[in-house]
Amino acid sequence: MKRKNLRQALKIPGCIAGCLLAVIAVYLLYVILDYHRIEDYVDLEIKQPDSENTAEALQTDKEYAIITYNIGFGAYTPDFSFFMDGGTESVAKSKESVLETVTGAAKLVRQENAQFYLFQEVDMDSTRSYHVDQYGLLDTFFPEYYSNIAVNYDSPFLFYPLLQPHGKSYAGLALYSQFPVTQAVRRSFPISKSFSKYLDLDRCYSVNRIPVENGRELCIYQLHMSAYGNNDAIREGQISMICADMEAEYKAGNYIICGGDFNHDLKCLEDTGDGYASWAYPFPRESLPDGLTFVLDSFSREERDAMHNSARNADMAYEEGVTYTVTLDGFIISDNISCVSYENMDTGYAYSDHDPVKMAFLLKEP
Repeated sequence: MKRKNLRQALKIPGCIAGCLLAVIAVYLLYVILDYHRIEDYVDLEIKQPDSENTAEALQTDKEYAIITYNIGFGAYTPDFSFFMDGGTESVAKSKESVLETVTGAAKLVRQENAQFYLFQEVDMDSTRSYHVDQYGLLDTFFPEYYSNIAVNYDSPFLFYPLLQPHGKSYAGLALYSQFPVTQAVRRSFPISKSFSKYLDLDRCYSVNRIPVENGRELCIYQLHMSAYGNNDAIREGQISMICADMEAEYKAGNYIICGGDFNHDLKCLEDTGDGYASWAYPFPRESLPDGLTFVLDSFSREERDAMHNSARNADMAYEEGVTYTVTLDGFIISDNISCVSYENMDTGYAYSDHDPVKMAFLLKEP
C-alpha cells in the first residue's frame, strides 16, 4: 500500500515536469519554424505627401537640416529600465504611455522644421508597445513629407520574462523628406549564422535617393546596427558592407549622409581597450572609405566631451550624473557636403533612451 501511494505521489510532479518539457519543446519548435530573415534589396513603398508640397530638387550651397532620433519603441519614459540592459521592465507601461511618448518625441523634433527626419525603433505591431502603429502616428506630424519605412526586424514571440513576456516585435526605420524620394531600398545587414541567430534580431539599413539640381543625388543611409548578441565578426561585417555601399555611391559622384543609431561609442575615436562600455565599441574610423568622415571628428576632444551624450543605459531609471550615458547616434558625411552646425539635443531623455541629433548642412557644387 505504501509503495502504491508513493508511486501515485511521484506521478503528479512527473506529469507536471513532462508537461513543462512538452511546452518548452513546442515553443522552441515554434521559434525555429517561425525564424526568417527579411529579404535583401527590398524596394520600399514611398508614401506621397498628404498635403501641398512644392519642393523640387535639392540645390547646392543652400542650407538644409536633418535629424536622427531613436524613439525606443515608445516605451522609454525617464523612469523606464529595460530587462535586456539589466533593468526590470520588458514592455511599455501602457498603451496611453506609448501614445504620449511617441507624440512627445514627434512634436519635439517637428518644431525644428528640418527637411529630413530619420527615426529608428518605430514599432508597427509589437507586443511591447501594445500594438500601436507608431509609423502611422508619426505620419500625422509630417503630412507634407514623403516617407517610407524599412522593416528592421520581425521577430517571433519572446516568451520572456515569464510574468510579462516581451512578445513579438515588428519595428522599422522611418524616413521623412520634404523633397521627392525617387527610390528607397532596404538592405539586410549580416547577422549571426549560428544557433544564436534565433536570439539575435534582424538588422538593416535603408538607402534613399533624393535628386539634386545638378543631376547628382543625395543618398541618405539610415541604419540601426546590432546591439544584443553581436560579435566582432558580425560588427565588422556590418561595417564593411555599408562602407562599400557608400563608397560606390561616392565614387559615382553622389552626396552621402549616413545617420542613425550606430550602437558604437562615437566620441571614442580609437579602441584603446578601456574607457567604453562592453556593448558600445568605438567605431573603427579606419574602415571608412576616403572622402567619408564622422561629423563628430571635425570637433576637438574638448568640444566632443562637452556635447550631451545621445543615449543612456537603461539598466536603471535615468538619474542625471549617475546613469551611464554615451553617444551612439550621429552622422557620417562625404567631403562634398559641408556641416554648418551640429547638435546633440538635450531633452534629459524625456521620450526615449536616446535624444535627437541635428545637423545643418550644405551640398557643395562639384
